[in-house]
Amino acid sequence: MKITLQDSPGGDEGQFTRYDYADTTVFAADLGMRGGASVDVLDHTAIVVWDDDEQLEIEIPTEGGARAFIKNGILTIEVDR
Repeated sequence: MKITLQDSPGGDEGQFTRYDYADTTVFAADLGMRGGASVDVLDHTAIVVWDDDEQLEIEIPTEGGARAFIKNGILTIEVDR
């Protein structure tokens, strides 16, 4: 599945919550109780892969760098402005 994070708070963000800070925008989503997920950022896409090989691609709106991590079932994507 592939989704896109929009630049506007009213965009098609689905389950993501957006937090805007001075130099960073943070997108966060609860992946639920499903375990065994890992995330990596390649170019402008965050890719979440579960142990059963299911995959989610998230297009990141960024001109700068981005980082993504999963902790306690929460996917966090930090995007530099």
